[in-house]
Amino acid sequence: MTNTVINPEDDIPIDMSKSKPKFQISWQVIFTILMFLFMYLPIFVLTFYSFNKSKYSAGWEGFTLEWYVKLFQDTRILTALQNSLTVAFFAVAVSAIIGTLMAVGLAKYKFRGKSLYLGISYLPLIIPDIAIAVATLVFLAALAIRLSLWTIIAAHIVFCLAYVGLVVSTRLADLDPNLEEAALDLGATPVEAFIQVLLPQLIPGILSGCLLAFVLSMDDFLIASFTSGSGATTLPMEIFSRIRTGVKPDINALSVILIVGSGAVAIVGEFLRNNGEKKNRN
Repeated sequence: MTNTVINPEDDIPIDMSKSKPKFQISWQVIFTILMFLFMYLPIFVLTFYSFNKSKYSAGWEGFTLEWYVKLFQDTRILTALQNSLTVAFFAVAVSAIIGTLMAVGLAKYKFRGKSLYLGISYLPLIIPDIAIAVATLVFLAALAIRLSLWTIIAAHIVFCLAYVGLVVSTRLADLDPNLEEAALDLGATPVEAFIQVLLPQLIPGILSGCLLAFVLSMDDFLIASFTSGSGATTLPMEIFSRIRTGVKPDINALSVILIVGSGAVAIVGEFLRNNGEKKNRN
């Protein structure tokens, strides 16, 4: 008696056995690609034309680094950059101290009018910049304060404070309150418990809030233009004054540098946030 081996492929038509699965692209993939193109294609075009020899970016005339070299020799750009960095550093430094104390106070203490104060302290996050700019200008005019670089710093502290406070409050909500209470039970004073126990856990949140506020301060145009005095020109104000007559390659180069710098700050902030979350889990 012979055993017959049946091959399963014998019953399958030749066309079906040789056919291969077709490569299909879902609409989600197409939508994602279109969204990324919509967001990042202008940046790629800007970067491309920043290396163009043409002075007017009308057509490609060859590769050059001339505009990047000229950019660092432009005294007006360097002065405006120095002013922007001065404003951002001072505004962020003050906001980091006051914003941290504000977040800790709102999280740990109860007092009359706390809900009202909590809502008012975060109003700059939702109020339009033009409203903050006009209100600040009217306030400074009522007090007869002369506009200068310091008035820009004071105006920037208003919205930087809200961002730092919000990020630190989010960080506080994820912390274990028993650690500070344990330090107090072991004989530490409230100041020692805050400095040695609570503050080290808040540092990732404080740094993330400071980086966010720094980028927003460097990027601000409306509030700075309303509160700046003569000679106090920030980088966004200088860029705006130049592009009114047309975008030149040196502004393209400057924009590329700002995009790269902002991206680096975002990466550092995300790195600090991830490290803080890992330490919390451990």
